Amino acid sequence: MDHARAAISNLFGGEPMLYTRFSVARQMDGENSHVEMKLSADDEEGEETGRPEPLHASASPAWRSGKNLCFLIIGAVLLLLIGFLIGYLSYRGRMQKASRCLDGSGKCEITPTASYMADSDDTEEEDVPGPPVLYWPELRALLSNKLSTRRLEASLRQRANEDSFEAGQTEDESIASYIHDQFTSFHLDKVWNDEHYIKLQVKGSSNNKVSILEDGREEELESPSAYVAYSKSGSVEGKPLYVNYGLKADFQKIEKLDVSLNESIVIFRAGKITLAEKVANAKEAGAVGALMYLDPYDYKNTDTLVPFGHAHLGTGDPFTPGFPSFNHTQFPPVESSGLPRIAVQTISSQAVGKLFGKMDGEECLSEWKGGVMGCKVMVSSTSKVTVRLSVNNVMVDRKILNIFGAIKGFEEPDRYVVIGAQRDSWGPGAAKAGVGTAILLELARVISDIVKTDGYKPRRSIIFASWSAGEYGAVGATEWLEGYSATLHAKAFTYINLDAAVLGFKHMKISASPLLYTLLERTMEAVKDPMKDSGSLYDRVGPDWVKTVVPLGLDNAAFPFLASSGIPVVSFGFCNKDEEYPFLGTTQDTVENLKMTDKLYALMSAAAEVAGQIALRLTHDHELFLDFERYSDELLEFQEKFLPYYQDVKELGLTLNWLFFARGDFQRATDALRRDIANSDRENKVVRRALNDRIMKVEYDFLSPYLSPKDAPFRHIFFGKGSHTLQNLLENLQLLRNSKDSVDANMLKEQLALVTWTIKGAANALVGDIWDTDNEF
Repeated sequence: MDHARAAISNLFGGEPMLYTRFSVARQMDGENSHVEMKLSADDEEGEETGRPEPLHASASPAWRSGKNLCFLIIGAVLLLLIGFLIGYLSYRGRMQKASRCLDGSGKCEITPTASYMADSDDTEEEDVPGPPVLYWPELRALLSNKLSTRRLEASLRQRANEDSFEAGQTEDESIASYIHDQFTSFHLDKVWNDEHYIKLQVKGSSNNKVSILEDGREEELESPSAYVAYSKSGSVEGKPLYVNYGLKADFQKIEKLDVSLNESIVIFRAGKITLAEKVANAKEAGAVGALMYLDPYDYKNTDTLVPFGHAHLGTGDPFTPGFPSFNHTQFPPVESSGLPRIAVQTISSQAVGKLFGKMDGEECLSEWKGGVMGCKVMVSSTSKVTVRLSVNNVMVDRKILNIFGAIKGFEEPDRYVVIGAQRDSWGPGAAKAGVGTAILLELARVISDIVKTDGYKPRRSIIFASWSAGEYGAVGATEWLEGYSATLHAKAFTYINLDAAVLGFKHMKISASPLLYTLLERTMEAVKDPMKDSGSLYDRVGPDWVKTVVPLGLDNAAFPFLASSGIPVVSFGFCNKDEEYPFLGTTQDTVENLKMTDKLYALMSAAAEVAGQIALRLTHDHELFLDFERYSDELLEFQEKFLPYYQDVKELGLTLNWLFFARGDFQRATDALRRDIANSDRENKVVRRALNDRIMKVEYDFLSPYLSPKDAPFRHIFFGKGSHTLQNLLENLQLLRNSKDSVDANMLKEQLALVTWTIKGAANALVGDIWDTDNEF
């Protein structure tokens, strides 16, 4: 120290620098202390030798003042350097703690709140005050370890002893009671039932019948026990005509052959699109009846099987479209526009083979030939062969029950993710409803145990739902959405569908909102492939899996959540792309037949782990794990598809520019929200909730506000049905180029305007407060 002071002294001219010394000493004769102030030289030798300190030494010459000022500045700089060193050492300590998080050991000493934009699940998470939560890798491991294949098997066996679980019947109510009791035994925070009174069409007192008429003689072709709900009842007669899968393109090929479909009874095979869509195409073409069968080429070993089905082109109770079917509500008589109003029945491929044998007309196109021998398109012009279809279905009023259980969130209990599965089935329904119900019960048990036993405190709530009347077109789920529409769109931020989660083992079938792509990918990376000793589900689907995402169909219970209510959804499962599960929707959908699937219960466990991880992650992080920036990519893809038709539109005096500008506005809105999240005070719960509300509203804002939910329930411009969708706009632009005279310019102008303003409205909503928005593009 002496040398250091000497060096500083020399630096300032070699004069010994004086400094003030304070001495605090306690008096022996009292409680007070006295303060002694001395002006001391740089060394302490004077004090040691007892040399007196003259009083006038305290008055420094004027020239010393500047040097003292310089010394103070140097001291301040030194203090700043010391502060920097302390900050650096503190930062380095935090990074060492973070490294313990990165290794996935779970030995992390900080509260997890990481954004989904981080590169992996194991990155350091931000310390934000709030309810204590488990670190994500530990929570994920708890879920995986607690899932039990033994319990999944036991739940599935509930379907083994019954032939049918038809909606609203004794067997359906019995299993509903069982699920209610199971939810209660799992100590869920709330368990309740939701009643709906609906109209269903069921089989009459006798089976429906298909006959062949020839030269005045009637020969019964088949009279199956299966039926198609919402078919027109009565008897119709017409010439048989085969239309492959019943796609619009298939009907167009028939029309090009200059064959009239008026007053015909069309025959098509199952697959590609739903039965309801096939029937709608048939009605539009002028047919009076329709027959569907399972072709052996697509459905192996099904020669004598006849599937059940429904022909309503929509979801929910078709006699209360857009309204909830509560007992205390009364509405004027109204019917869904999706009812077929033609007779429909399913038959076996064996019966179709006999029918082809009676048809003497043109042979099928090569690409139309399936597994039934002797395929013919029609009868000859001179043939007197016709088909008679007699449908005896009757309408009934039924009460159905949806069963719910809830684990309430600790921070935002009024925000929830819903996990649901269909419970009813026309046959045993092992694959159709049994697998999903078993997974639902197991997830409820495991997640409740993690909360009650392991101390996990979900920020948001999880609702477990068992739906009835799913076979009739997601009736139970749709009626619940319609009954609580004013609440659900603002509170439910994700729906996870468990129906038919295992229909094979070779491939995965994924349908999802773009908002959930990132979370789904992270989840698949973390779940082991049950068919391999190593590797994940992500390794199975590959990096381009998004290109294989299957659009949601009307037969998926997740469809009304997304297309009608604007709630992000995910629906996934295992399948074999090269062949359909043959027994779905038939009386042979039994546990024993399903068990022929290799590693059935391991596949069910993997599906449960995917669903469980998605639900837990959505209730775990501070920031909602919904990738709102994905929709910018989706809009850009549509813009690239629209661009080739720019000149065609311009020739009508219209422009695509405003649509493109709206897309740009949405892109800028997503960038602004990302900046707001990055710059926000995440310790402020009010701010965090406001940001999450903006995120969870993205899906809802893509519902066209210019349509009536009653007249056009599927209002989503990406995933809905109708002229308001982006896909329909693209089809009209294609038609404009190929057949300009068939396009109504005013209708196209209106279509462009409504789509543009829906996107612009979504951009404004994403920005946030009204003073941050405007009507400029």
